[in-house]
Amino acid sequence: MLINTYSATSVGIDAVIVTVEVNATPGYDFTLVGLPDTAVKEGHERILSAIQIAGIRIPQRQYTINMSPADLKKEGAAFDLTLAIGQLAATEIVQSSLLSQFLILGELSLDGHLRPVHGCLPIAIAAKNNGFRGVILPADNANEAAVVDGIEVYGFEHLTDVIAFLNGTAQAEPTHVDAAELLSTYAFPDDIDFAEVRGQQEVRRAIEVAAAGGHNIIMIGPPGAGKSMMAKRIPTILPPMTLSEALETTKIYSVSGKLRKANSQQPMANSLVVQRPFRSPHHTITDVTLVGGGNNPHPGEVSLAHNGVLFLDELAEFKRSALEVLRQPLEDGHITVARNKLSVDYPAHFMLVAAMNPCPCGHYGDLKHPCTCTPAQRHRYMSRISGPLLDRIDIQCHIEAVSYDDLRSKADGEPSASIRERVLKARAIQTERFSGTPTHCNAQMTPSMVRRYCQLTSEAEQQLRMAMDLYGLSARAYDRILKVARTIADLDAVTYPDRPLSNTLTTPQLLQAIQFRQLDRADWGE
Repeated sequence: MLINTYSATSVGIDAVIVTVEVNATPGYDFTLVGLPDTAVKEGHERILSAIQIAGIRIPQRQYTINMSPADLKKEGAAFDLTLAIGQLAATEIVQSSLLSQFLILGELSLDGHLRPVHGCLPIAIAAKNNGFRGVILPADNANEAAVVDGIEVYGFEHLTDVIAFLNGTAQAEPTHVDAAELLSTYAFPDDIDFAEVRGQQEVRRAIEVAAAGGHNIIMIGPPGAGKSMMAKRIPTILPPMTLSEALETTKIYSVSGKLRKANSQQPMANSLVVQRPFRSPHHTITDVTLVGGGNNPHPGEVSLAHNGVLFLDELAEFKRSALEVLRQPLEDGHITVARNKLSVDYPAHFMLVAAMNPCPCGHYGDLKHPCTCTPAQRHRYMSRISGPLLDRIDIQCHIEAVSYDDLRSKADGEPSASIRERVLKARAIQTERFSGTPTHCNAQMTPSMVRRYCQLTSEAEQQLRMAMDLYGLSARAYDRILKVARTIADLDAVTYPDRPLSNTLTTPQLLQAIQFRQLDRADWGE
């Protein structure tokens, strides 16, 4: 008897439908074809044990199973439940009337219990897009798949529960999750706040501009100046995620098997990523772990930081090869991983926040602690970061050590909530400005948008010309200065609502943006 069951496998962060054809004929044999990997082939032993312990007596047959499309490699144990139901349906132990309506997936333990698998959200989306009624999967994955509207999601604990449901001998209620409600009830964490930061007003301003426009930022300063402390508080001033951003981010964490860790403090941590990611890899990270890939391609840290923050502390200590691979995602917002028979594309639109010392001893430019490094050592240290990479970092600011008076001050700094309010208003201006386009913030502006929304007064034009000639700025730096100036103008419109918002940038706004390019200046640190 020939039976078709349906499942899916992840390719990148999307899913491809897999048809599992099971043909049972007289005899005793088992043949599985269609590019299954070792984990899929070993599923046969788990299936036999689960069926036996469940007390199901399955007749001896010769099973020929094909997993289509045959040229797509099938990986992982998520096909266990699909293969089991297919064999049981081919021997008429399970009724086949519902099999064409559901995608089925799940890993089987030896006693028949269903274990959670990766990639359930993109699979649920694929089920909806391909006209399936719903998804049958382990109970632990039900909340994750149920954030997709328009399909029925049934989560079960045991193989026998699935059999009873398909045979109509037991009723089950689909799982419901309101993704919009999850986002609306998200509360920003209150355990970290910018109010705890003492002094550093200029750097706080630079961070506010970066958050308001989605700009990349690097902070250079001596040890203990507060670089890491401020970086960790940047997510507290970023806008909340939209539903589309949350779903796309959740897909990445789903296929990576990291969904439960993404929002560990949230009650529905296994369903939707509701807070912007903050990834802080160690400087010993490998190229593949940073950008993704491997023999079986997987998302890297740049994709796990999608729609959030990628914080690289001690930037100069990272391998140069690892830093250079950041250039494509910083420019394009995605990373392409190509292998012999497969090419996958992972989204990687993140806000890069980097921190580093100005020299090996850490005190170059510090008036209180003389630098012990030679000019050659300083040059060698800074040259670990290439010019093309620095060119892609919009805001480059120097941090000085915090004074004693600031440390002992009893007055708290401005809290994250106040800064976030200005950032949200500035982002609202940008949302209206770029309405109807895929652009969401100033950092994403195309060259044509820069020409339209970043016009200059004659005085500002002259100042920019002088800066380009004096510092030898590149065309990319030119664009990024204008984008940062545009964000400064938007924040000015928030601070001074009585002033009309114009597409023309003023000289003070432009000069502040130029000042944020400190690493382009030959006299930096002197």
